[in-house]
Amino acid sequence: MLHLRMIVPPDRTRAAVEVIESTVGTTHVVVLPDAARDPSGDVVLCDVAREAGDELLKALRALKIDQDGSIAVDDIDLSLSTRADRAEKEAPGEPADAVIWEQLTGATHEESTLSITYSAFMILATMIAACGVVLDNAVLIVGAMAVGPEFGPLAGVCTAVVRREPRLAARSLTALLVGFAAAIAATTVFSLGMDALDLFSESLLDGERPNTGFIWQPDPFSFVVAVLAGVAGTLSLTSAKSGALVGVAISVTTVPAGANAAVALSYGEFGQMWGSTEQLLLNLLGIMLAGILTLYAQKLLWRTQRGRWRRAGRRAVPRV
Repeated sequence: MLHLRMIVPPDRTRAAVEVIESTVGTTHVVVLPDAARDPSGDVVLCDVAREAGDELLKALRALKIDQDGSIAVDDIDLSLSTRADRAEKEAPGEPADAVIWEQLTGATHEESTLSITYSAFMILATMIAACGVVLDNAVLIVGAMAVGPEFGPLAGVCTAVVRREPRLAARSLTALLVGFAAAIAATTVFSLGMDALDLFSESLLDGERPNTGFIWQPDPFSFVVAVLAGVAGTLSLTSAKSGALVGVAISVTTVPAGANAAVALSYGEFGQMWGSTEQLLLNLLGIMLAGILTLYAQKLLWRTQRGRWRRAGRRAVPRV
């Protein structure tokens, strides 16, 4: 279930309540007249099944409540209510299959913004991966993959393409490209410093690396794994299953490839550098392609399911 808290201009409160009450899957409607001060208006609260949430939000936005008031949405972890149980049963589809597009856009917007924190995580993850590359330590590589925040901008690009939002696409691509460029540059300097301290050496980079040699030697499996990870990562975002997203983060060779490219560059090993760059690009392309196709598939499947539901004589939300 989702909990909606709205500040509604008084002249639209009745229309908003009518939309809510006529929506299959809603319950616990509360109206507090003149309770809001900034902006001024009525406070309207309700709970809605996740399956009906996206269309309800569209109907409320058609009343321009988001422009002249506000709409806040929270996930309900626990609701002990027979009315809530009945609302979820009445709503079409399954909660795990429903995509709340506004929620997805908001989440990817936050995760795909180039910030000091985002850049710091990118640089630190790449430096950790550099240590793993030189030491041929798979544990460090996995740790670096988990720390890397690059899936946020990748998801932002996918969402922007499907929703046709060029600003989100530009913001996400900027975060992705600038983040990797800064991380590789910083890690190159880091590698030179570690070499000066005799902690890194060219012989370690060129030696046998059974655990990490694959990082700069891309093959068809690199693209296949990236595609599978892109599908899993997108599903984890749309269904709010963060545990799956962690698994995605440690299954694709993005940050380690950038780290290997940086260390190879510091030693003038251009063969490894270009191989790592190819690995990086293959993974990024595979994830974005899979993410876009997954979102389009979810959109199509959900629209088809709701169409069947309506043709059976039921409607989730009246046309506004």
